Amino acid sequence: MRHLILGNGPAGVVAAETLRRYAPEDEILLYGCEGEPPYSRMAIPYLLEGNIDERGTYLRKQEGYFAAQRITLREGRAVAVDTAARTVLFADGHREHFDRLLVATGSSPILPPIPGIDLPGVTPCWTLAHARAIAERLQPGARVVQMGAGFIGSILLEAFVKAGAKLTIVELGDRMVPRMMTPVAGNLIRRWVEEKGVQVFTETRIDAIALGAGQGNDTAAGPDGAPLLVQLSNGERLPADLVIVAAGVKPNVAFLEGTPVHVASGVLVNERMESAGAGIFAAGDCAEAPDLFTGQHLVAAIQPNAVDQARVAAVNMAGGHATLKGVLAINVLETLGLVSTSFGQWQGVPENQGGSGVEWVDEAAYRYLSLQFQKDRLIGATAIGLTEHVGVLRGLIQGKVALGPWHERLLANPLAFVEAYLARAQYSALLAA
Repeated sequence: MRHLILGNGPAGVVAAETLRRYAPEDEILLYGCEGEPPYSRMAIPYLLEGNIDERGTYLRKQEGYFAAQRITLREGRAVAVDTAARTVLFADGHREHFDRLLVATGSSPILPPIPGIDLPGVTPCWTLAHARAIAERLQPGARVVQMGAGFIGSILLEAFVKAGAKLTIVELGDRMVPRMMTPVAGNLIRRWVEEKGVQVFTETRIDAIALGAGQGNDTAAGPDGAPLLVQLSNGERLPADLVIVAAGVKPNVAFLEGTPVHVASGVLVNERMESAGAGIFAAGDCAEAPDLFTGQHLVAAIQPNAVDQARVAAVNMAGGHATLKGVLAINVLETLGLVSTSFGQWQGVPENQGGSGVEWVDEAAYRYLSLQFQKDRLIGATAIGLTEHVGVLRGLIQGKVALGPWHERLLANPLAFVEAYLARAQYSALLAA
C-alpha cells in the first residue's frame, strides 16, 4: 500500500508516524512545499523573540529521524489530483501514484487587495522565510504596523513588543480577537495591550501602503525617513519600517478543483476524516469536520485538532477503524502575559433554542468569565486570567455534562464551575456505572 501525504506540518507528520505504527510494511511519502524540514508555525513567534533558533521550530529534531521511520520526505507543491488514475500532479511536472491520499496542506495567509500590499517590508508572518525577512527589519525602535488583531495577530504582537518595536495594531472588527472573544473580553485584551504601550485602532482598515521618504515616492513621503507610509480609513497616516499582514488565512485546497472531493472553505470530511473521494482523507487547517454540538462542518485551525484528526485519518488509511467524536472549537491565547481562552459555542445560542448565559468581570484585575448554556448543558465559555481550572470548562463542554440544578446556580455565580463539575461529573459517572 502506498500512502501519499501532502503537507509536512503537524498533521502530516503525526499521520505519517501513526501510519508507520499501524501499517509497518506500507510505503509512506511525506511532501512539503517550502524546502524546509517539517516545522511548527506556532513556534515562529518564539523564534522572533530569540527564545529558540530555527532548529527549535522543527517538529522532530533528531538527525535522520524520518529515514529511521522509513518515511520518505520530498519537496513539491501539488497542483492537481487525478482520482481515476490515483495520481497527484506537482508544480514541477512530475506525478506520484497513491493508494491512499491524505490532504494536510494547511492554509495560507490572506493578502487583502490594497495598494502597496506587495511592497518590500510588507509581509505576513507565516513561514520561516517570512520570519527571516522580518528579523532583518525588527530592531529596537522599529515602527511596526500590524494589520489584524485576530488569534494569529495577538500571538505575534508579543514578539514585536519584546523586540522593542513601536507597535500599532489596525483591526477591522470592533474589538481584539473578534472571532474568539466576546465584546467585553476583546476590549479587556485591548486595554491590557494599550497599557503595555501598544497603539490599537479598531473598526479601522488599512486603505493603502506607499513608499515613504527617499523611497522613490516623494509625494507620499513619510515622516522621519520612514520607508513606508500606511494610510488608515480614519484619516491617520502612520510611518512604518515594517508592515505585518495578519488578516487571516485560507485553506490550501485549490488543487482539488475538478475532483469528486467536496470543498467548501476546506475539504468536507466525515467522522473518519474521509472525503467524498474514495481513499482520500483530510486533516488539519484544510479540513472541515463535523462540530461536536451542531454537526455542521467547520475548520478548526488549531494544532491539537489537527493532530487528533491526523491520527484518526491515519488509522483509517491503514485499514483500521477510528472516529472523531466531533470538533470542539478550542482557543488558548497568551497576549503579553494575559491568558485568554474560549471553548465551544462561546457566542451562545438564542433563547428560543434553549439558550442562556452569564458574564462576570473584574476589570481592575483583568479577569473575566462568560458561560453559555443550552438548556442545562454548558456549550461554550470564554475566560481571561482564570488559568488554574480552565480545563474544567472544557471538560463540562466536551463531556456534555447535564448540570441539573447547577445550571441555575452557575447563572447566579459563574465562578462555581469547578464545584459544578465535581458534583455533576461524579453524578454522571455513578449513573453510567
